[in-house]
Amino acid sequence: MNIKLHVWRQKNGADAGKIVDYDAPDISPDMSFLEMLDVVNERLITKGEDPIAFDHDCREGICGMCGMMINGTPHGPRKATTACQLHMRSFKDGDEIWIEPWRASAFPVVKDLVVNRGAFDRIIAAGGFVSVPAGSPPDGNAIPVPKMNADLAMDAAACIGCGACVAACPNGSAMLFTSAKVAHLARLPQGQPERDTRALRMVNQMDAEGFGGCTNVGECEAACPKEITLENIALMNRDYIKATAVYRKERAGGD
Repeated sequence: MNIKLHVWRQKNGADAGKIVDYDAPDISPDMSFLEMLDVVNERLITKGEDPIAFDHDCREGICGMCGMMINGTPHGPRKATTACQLHMRSFKDGDEIWIEPWRASAFPVVKDLVVNRGAFDRIIAAGGFVSVPAGSPPDGNAIPVPKMNADLAMDAAACIGCGACVAACPNGSAMLFTSAKVAHLARLPQGQPERDTRALRMVNQMDAEGFGGCTNVGECEAACPKEITLENIALMNRDYIKATAVYRKERAGGD
């Protein structure tokens, strides 16, 4: 395959950045998208040029590091697929591919396709810890969890924090990511002691990070490689409203 690449190149956060064109001849259709970029980078290094910077780690679709816009779509054209699991056979010989970083004010560009997603880490940290009783470990079956709750919790826990939801949202909202982290524990017995405060703190931190508001466009769900659903946002909104009401009542000195 012979591919034409249009890649966003930006030296650092202060640089204006621009699209740079590269020819990528003799690309195997069995390569993953990141392997294709590896080949391009090897050729650039051979010519003494600066390689394209991009995030990656596991290359197994589970770490969320490989986020990038491919032809205007987070992670590329295949549904429920991360960029590292996207193969070049999804494209045709002679195709032109546009590659850009996530575009969100809360995700500042570090270099080229690499953005700083530290805001996600701070949102998770704001949720705090899960309370557990001290003493000997309880039996694994001592706390019954309804199968529906367990399934929904596992579905929410599948979120890999890649940021595709933010990049796809016209508002740059992180509601889907935050709600997945909130809903995961909200559906399990172990997450109940801090349930209200967790939702309050994580949503407040999300707002403080500069993410946009949710207007129920639904692009986040469509772009999510792990198919996290909007139902998690509804759950988080309920928990947040409840927590806000309790907090205000406590400040007013109510019972």
